[in-house]
Amino acid sequence: MSVTDFAPILIQLVLAVTLAAVIIAASHLLGQRSAKNRIKDSAYECGIPSDGKTHTRFSVKFYVTAMLFILFDIEVIFLLPWAFIYRDFLAQNLPVVLPGLFFVGLLVLGLFYEVRKGALDWEK
Repeated sequence: MSVTDFAPILIQLVLAVTLAAVIIAASHLLGQRSAKNRIKDSAYECGIPSDGKTHTRFSVKFYVTAMLFILFDIEVIFLLPWAFIYRDFLAQNLPVVLPGLFFVGLLVLGLFYEVRKGALDWEK
């Protein structure tokens, strides 16, 4: 292996670091820093001050639903490599259908458990 084998990776790394530095520098130079130009708590785009609380509290159900979505999303991503190399395993006579079905079955059982426990009910 020579240095030329790693040249594309090195170029990409240098470009990524340079782009990040340029973005941070532009934000620092062009950003609003004075006390009277603070827009952190101002109304978004409309210019009308809000009547109620600007930072309302969300129900825990939103966070539970988001965590369940992320959990099942990650589990489905684990199926992608299995799907991509399915033909290779079949060509080598390796049994891959049963482990895949077992994993999908666990996903279905987890979904039934969530529905039974009421994790997806909005009325609770």
